[in-house]
Amino acid sequence: MTASSPSDTTSVAPASPWPALWAMVIGFFMILVDSTIVSVATPAIRDALDTDYNTVIWVTSAYLLAYAVPLLITGRLGDRLGPKRVYLTGLTIFTFASLWCALTTTVEMLIVARIFQGFGASLMTPQTMSVITRTFPPQSRGRAMALWGATAGVATLVGPVLGGVLVDVAGWEWIFFVNVPVGMIGFVLAWRLVPQLETHTHTFDWLGVGLSAVAMFLIVFGIQEGERYDWGTISGVISVPLLIGAGLVVGAVFLWWQSRIRREPLVPLRLFRDRNYSVSNAAISTVSFSVTAMSFPFMLWAQSVRGWSPTESGMLLIPMAVVTGVMAPVVGRFTDRVAPRFLTSIGFGASSAGLVLMSRSLTPDSPVWVLLVVMALIGFGNAFLWAPLAATATRNLPMSSAGAGSGVYNATRQVGAVLGSAAIAAAIESRLATHLPQAAGAGSEGAGAATLPPEAYEPFSTAMSEAVLVPAAAFLVGLLVVQLFTRPPASSRSD
Repeated sequence: MTASSPSDTTSVAPASPWPALWAMVIGFFMILVDSTIVSVATPAIRDALDTDYNTVIWVTSAYLLAYAVPLLITGRLGDRLGPKRVYLTGLTIFTFASLWCALTTTVEMLIVARIFQGFGASLMTPQTMSVITRTFPPQSRGRAMALWGATAGVATLVGPVLGGVLVDVAGWEWIFFVNVPVGMIGFVLAWRLVPQLETHTHTFDWLGVGLSAVAMFLIVFGIQEGERYDWGTISGVISVPLLIGAGLVVGAVFLWWQSRIRREPLVPLRLFRDRNYSVSNAAISTVSFSVTAMSFPFMLWAQSVRGWSPTESGMLLIPMAVVTGVMAPVVGRFTDRVAPRFLTSIGFGASSAGLVLMSRSLTPDSPVWVLLVVMALIGFGNAFLWAPLAATATRNLPMSSAGAGSGVYNATRQVGAVLGSAAIAAAIESRLATHLPQAAGAGSEGAGAATLPPEAYEPFSTAMSEAVLVPAAAFLVGLLVVQLFTRPPASSRSD
């Protein structure tokens, strides 16, 4: 049953859906860059706003949290109001919030502005996948998802590179200022090129939204702040284990409610009857977890121990971004033909091996060429993950569930990123407490690049190298998960 506006009923999709996809990719690229661009600016923001590392990581965690929670309903909004309308609304909010971020002078206000940024991003992201699902036929959807996947993969890797250049040349504020002209260009292109698509009547599960938001916040806050409170009491009867446990209980209640609600659940559990959709969701969460988590310890080590500038630190990631960008179209050509288990196993295996090698390479005197080779290996692995997972997840989605299915998939992806940000904050704090107690939880006089004494280089490097093993382990979990993939039916492949 559909309810279409007059513009919807008279509009038709263009003969070629590619211009619309390219227009939306600009905004998609921008919001994903913002998921990781702050990592390279972390020391600069910490010093400029006079805060500590654990607090400044909330600049990223708040963005990811506000990005992840609404995704479960913003995909449904695209089905009901039209993906073009929702995408443009999100892009407008994101662009104005970026200007707010750039103009703020306190870390608290920056965190608030990042929440609005994340909400704008959550409105935009599901619409890109929804447009692909609804305008590309199944037999060519893999190539479209290859572009989507390449954008996602390259953006999360380019963020630290671009951030480094902007921080050194113009200051940390410009990692947000740059979004304003890009957002304006993206708005004009999407307004002109993205078609109006048929809308569908949907109800909204507001109780589910509340339960999922509370569960996510409790778990993320507990994990990220755990080390600061020694995994014990925060205040009175409130403790870290209590928060995490309460978050898990609320999460369980959320899943129970989704199984009980009869009309339009927030997470349509029927989607998970497709094994490949379920596996893709679990696997993409480990990818986002690892990609988000790996940048923080590496950037802190590069700037604090090796004394490299943000630009020099970011340039170390260029091989990763270049290899991912070059390989993604190649992988995309095989996405519709080769079993997803094979492609993604290569990706997870190479990425995990790359992070293990990175861990062994974070020493005060490691050669630069070793780091570049390691980054190239991680980039190679990432190219085999984004497009195959997205194409496999959406291959069998019915048109009426395109928004809900893409919303759940992107929510799962962002949940992984939120947990990755929280987990790496806890891991860094824990490892510093073990190897360099005087730096753990320090404020502006802590482990900054300008203040870390030479005798602290070795223990600080050891702490960061051990923290990197957290995302490496997540990639290994992903490798195990994708062994559950089944080969898609022959009718859905180009051969």
